[in-house]
Amino acid sequence: MTRLRAVTYRGLLRELATASRLARQGRDQKSFRHLERAHILAQASTVQHVRVHWKMLLWGCRQKDAREIFGQIQRIIGAAIVTPLGVLPRGNTGGANVSLFRSMQIPQDLEKWMP
Repeated sequence: MTRLRAVTYRGLLRELATASRLARQGRDQKSFRHLERAHILAQASTVQHVRVHWKMLLWGCRQKDAREIFGQIQRIIGAAIVTPLGVLPRGNTGGANVSLFRSMQIPQDLEKWMP
C-alpha cells in the first residue's frame, strides 16, 4: 500500500485545501476536522499518510496543544512503519484523541473517494 488511486488523491487534495483555507480564516477546529477527513483518505499511501500526520503536528504546534503534538510525533513514526504493511484501522481519523488501533465508520460522503 504505497500509492493512492487518482480519485482518492483528488479527494485528499480537496480535504487538505479546505483545511488550509479554514486555518487561514482562523477556523481551527473545522480545519482539523478536514485534516481528519484527509487522514482517512491518506491511509493507503505511506507518503500521504505521513504527510497528513505532519500537517496535524503543525496544527497542534499552532494550537500549543501538547497532547496533539506528542500524539502526532508517535503517529508519524507509526505511519512510516505500519502503512507499508497495510495493517491500519479503517476509517481512523488520526487525531491524538483517538486510539491508534480504533477502526471507525467512514463518513458516507468520503466513501466515493476510498481506495
